[in-house]
Formats: sequence, C-alpha cells, structure tokens
Amino acid sequence: MAGVRLVQEGRVSLFSFFLGALVIFLPLLTSRFTGPDQTLLTATPGRIALVLFVAAVNGFLLLVYRARLYQVAIRGAFLGFAFGCGLLLSVTQSPWKHFGWYMCSLSFFHYSEYLVTALNNPKSLSLDSYLLNHSLEYTLAAVSSWVEFTIERILFPDLKQITWLSVIGLIMVLFGELLRKCAMLTAGSNFNHIVQNEKSDSHTLVTSGVYSWFRHPSYVGWFYWSIGTQILLCNPICLVGYTLASWRFFRERVEEEEYSLIHFFGEQYLEYKRKVPTGLPFIKGVKVEP
Repeated sequence: MAGVRLVQEGRVSLFSFFLGALVIFLPLLTSRFTGPDQTLLTATPGRIALVLFVAAVNGFLLLVYRARLYQVAIRGAFLGFAFGCGLLLSVTQSPWKHFGWYMCSLSFFHYSEYLVTALNNPKSLSLDSYLLNHSLEYTLAAVSSWVEFTIERILFPDLKQITWLSVIGLIMVLFGELLRKCAMLTAGSNFNHIVQNEKSDSHTLVTSGVYSWFRHPSYVGWFYWSIGTQILLCNPICLVGYTLASWRFFRERVEEEEYSLIHFFGEQYLEYKRKVPTGLPFIKGVKVEP
C-alpha cells in the first residue's frame, strides 16, 4: 500500500471517527461529580455530559463541513462514538461488559469498510460504503441480537457472564475482520461491495495472498465475523439464526458472483476454481459441466 494517498472523504471520516471516540475521556471530566460505582449512563452528570458531548461534536462538524462531507463526517463520528462507548463498557465489571466488546467490533467493522474502500477503490466510494444501510434484513438481524441480549440478561443473567465463550466469539470476530480486510487490501481496486456484472478495463483476477487460500476470503471473513458476534454475546437464538441466514446469503452471493467471474475470465477462473475452495462450509459455488 506504499504511496497510496487517502482521498479527502477518507481523511474526513478518519478525523471524525477519532473525534467521536474522544467520548472515552468523559469519565475523567465527570468523575468528581459521580460516585465510585456510577458510570456515565447511571449517573445524572454522566448522562448530561454525554448529551453535551454529542451536541458539541455535531455542532463542530456542522461548522467545519458542508453537504456531502458533513454526511461522511457525521457517520464517522457516530461510529467513533459507538466504539468509544464500547471501550468504556469493556473496562467495567457490569453485565454489559461483553456487549461493550460487541459495540467495538460492530462499529469498527462498519468504519473500516469505508476507510479501506477509500484507500483501495476511491472511485467506488460512497456513503453506502459504511454499510450502515446494507439491507432491511441486516438491520433487523442486528436489532434482534440486541433485543435477545437484553431480555436474556434480565431473565438469565448468568448466561451473559460466560467469559470463556465470549472470548471465543471475540477471537472469531477478530479473525473474520482481519481476513476480510486482508482480502479487500489484496484485491485493491478489484474489490467492490456490489457484485459487478460488467468487466472494467482494470479488472483483473486476483489469486495471490488470502485469495490463494479461499476463492472468496472477504465472504469467509464476514461469515465468521457475523457468527462470532453472537457467540460473543452468548445469544443462542440469534446464533442459530445468523448461521443459517448468513450461509444462505453467501451461497446465493457466491453463485451470483461466480457467474460474472466465469463470464469475465473464462477458463482462467475455471482453473482457479478447480484448485481453490470457496472457504465457506458446504458452499462449492457455481456448478460447471465438465
């Protein structure tokens, strides 16, 4: 990645993400007004400080940026804020500690999707690159996991304190995140969040790096990342739901993408397909008659 220059939108998002993440310093400012067992959310001064912080960040971004850049900035700041709040929860001994790990994982995933796209393929960069509006199904799945965690934390609090299980989930999340980002960086400008049906002049078949392990390493990473989030949260219902829904989604996505790749690269891709697996369990991709 030597010599790669981050475009303006990428720089704005990076600055805004760190600006939002400054929320981690609020406890230092409010500690004199709160008790030893109180947090930003449980103490009135802490809640007031959070509201003032959000208002100040939004006001600052409105002054500095306009139109499209403000839209980039406010999303970056929101994800940074969520990441910072997740860090604050992660260092507590409350029942929400593991949810803090999840908040960090989720917010960093969405922010890093935008940042890596800004580095790799700025021509395809858009607000959608944050993947915050990926689909209605994705949003419902996320909300369902939050609801399940909350209900089970109230009814079965011990279920949410299985630290060794949450650690396994966190390892899966980190593995999936790393694999996906390695795939995006390796593919460079060939990577796009939307399956391409027309071959561009710069489109080449990438078979090196993590693509020598799996034909679809970005999907493999996202698959295990999504399952890992539910193991991290100790959400048994959503774990089953996420596994089945993710498997079905990627089975269809792989077939759709491979039809295009066979059309683009012909025998070159078919030879690659014969040598390298998809990396996704029980998903072999498009069947090609010998």
